Amino acid sequence: MSVTKNSSTAGRARSGKKKTSAQPAHIAEIEPRYKPILPRQTIKDIVSLSEYASQMLVEVRNVMLEPHPRKRSPRFTPQQLQRICGIDPQRYSYALRSTDLPKGSALENTSKRSFSLEEVRTWFRAEGNFEPRPEGALAKTIAIGNFKGGVSKTSTAMNLAQGLTLLGRSCLLVDLDPQASLTTLFGILPDTEIEDEQTILPYIYDAQKSLEYAVMETYWDGIDLIPAKSSLFSAEFALPSNQTRKAGYKFWEVIKNGLEPLLEKYDVVIIDTPPALSYLTISAFMASDGIIVPIPPSALDYASSAQFWTLFADLAVSFQSSAMVEKSFDFIHVLLSKVDMSKSATPYVRDWIRTTYGHHVLPFEIPLTTVAEVASTEFGTIYDITKYEGNRDTYLRARSAYDQFVLHIDQQLLAIWASESG
Repeated sequence: MSVTKNSSTAGRARSGKKKTSAQPAHIAEIEPRYKPILPRQTIKDIVSLSEYASQMLVEVRNVMLEPHPRKRSPRFTPQQLQRICGIDPQRYSYALRSTDLPKGSALENTSKRSFSLEEVRTWFRAEGNFEPRPEGALAKTIAIGNFKGGVSKTSTAMNLAQGLTLLGRSCLLVDLDPQASLTTLFGILPDTEIEDEQTILPYIYDAQKSLEYAVMETYWDGIDLIPAKSSLFSAEFALPSNQTRKAGYKFWEVIKNGLEPLLEKYDVVIIDTPPALSYLTISAFMASDGIIVPIPPSALDYASSAQFWTLFADLAVSFQSSAMVEKSFDFIHVLLSKVDMSKSATPYVRDWIRTTYGHHVLPFEIPLTTVAEVASTEFGTIYDITKYEGNRDTYLRARSAYDQFVLHIDQQLLAIWASESG
């Protein structure tokens, strides 16, 4: 309850004592002693609230995505296509005239044209600095992890996948978080538009032999998705139960084995993990070739990250000694995320993170900008935006940061593939 000047004055009049600014009023002088009793809430009330919240979410999604009830991939101007491919206007004009590359679509009543995402990706493979995955090489699996929520895990996974597709890669995104934020980011409402049979649950319960059945196409050319929903939390009971009941069962290999048949189809598999040291998180880490840990430069997030590494280290040692599991990673990266330089503590905490994690910290950072906030209100990301209505410099700063991140990971993947094939 907010305190008003009038109620405070009335309290002093009743007490007959004059208060000064150095003498705060007693709480009894500010607020009524008893509050009205609210109706008791039953399970039925909770069910009603849940149904209403789901209905409202559908309406909000539809309003945000008007005039289409589903997300649609962006379209690109010739200038944007040239920038993505790294070619000049002369080369673009020549390729448009002299090759069978897509010509785009003419905008109504104008001489201008635009290109679909699929067409831009075709152009990049032909005209950009595209290096294909070596023949015979399998997809690399990357887990995005942190035991604390709100650190940009999901947006990191999504932006990384989108950016890699603009470099010609094909990606599979796997949502293992029962909160299903990644699924929602695709404009899909998990608990109303996704059935249990579309998640990893049938595979967890042995109704499927791999995760191939769960792969679905998305609005973004080059990205497929294995979605999640809230019922995914039941996997946290099924995995340890299977471990106890089934001889030779290894829960830490479940995600790895389920993804194995898909590794020839994609260049990169990116897993968005739950913000906890859960059975699914452990299985995701054990399935991964690399791990990326987003950490905002705030004191609480820094402290939480220390717990992440402590628990992760304890777990790794335990597996190595008791289960005789040998596991190594191609890379483990720390990504400075949601960097807000307007906060006075940011430079200090950023230095703590860099000092603590050394070479694991990537040499760039993702700024906290209004661009990302605006995009998220429309179930979008930086890469969903092709025309930003706000400050252009702010947009370019956010986009450039993710472009650097994506290019770094792509170059690293190429180096790893080359070393393995050589």
